[in-house]
Amino acid sequence: VQLQASGGGLVQAGGSLRLSCAASGGTFSRYAMSWFRQAPGKERSFVAVISMGGSSTDYTDSVRGRFTISRDNAKNTAYLQMNSLKPEDTAVYYCAAGYNFNVRPARYAYWGQGTQVTVSS
Repeated sequence: VQLQASGGGLVQAGGSLRLSCAASGGTFSRYAMSWFRQAPGKERSFVAVISMGGSSTDYTDSVRGRFTISRDNAKNTAYLQMNSLKPEDTAVYYCAAGYNFNVRPARYAYWGQGTQVTVSS
């Protein structure tokens, strides 16, 4: 499956962005979908995951209550709604598709190209 992430940009602290991850070339509903992020000089880290059918989600503690992951299997697209953004959310955000509901990057077989999110103070 091929993944295309979009929706990043520059936003002031407290603002919102919605990231999208469009999938093609596979059966989207067979994959758990996740978002990871990587800030300069840091390792890629887990942000959020959603199960194949969308009934289960999980978040890293730093974004819980501010970010919402969702998916539309009819549109082969996953989303990450990011509210109350903080400067520490600045990173390249990657979407990933995997066969299991998991928070470890190594468990994901397919990755999008990344989209930059910059939050100014």
